[in-house]
Amino acid sequence: MNTSSLIKELCKEKNISMAELARRLGQTPQNFAKKLKRETVSTEELMAIGDLLGVKFEQSYTLENGDKISISNES
Repeated sequence: MNTSSLIKELCKEKNISMAELARRLGQTPQNFAKKLKRETVSTEELMAIGDLLGVKFEQSYTLENGDKISISNES
């Protein structure tokens, strides 16, 4: 699943339009749609989306020994 599909699915689950999410992020819906199409949504924006929608965002690498190197929007 790519970033665009992931965000669309999240919006569907949280019953919010992509346009409304863009506005809450301080972007125009058109600009946000272009970012999604180009797959250029930043990690900071993904974290902000998690905060806005009340969900945890995680991004990680899992090492061979099972340890994880990760970032998240969780405090």
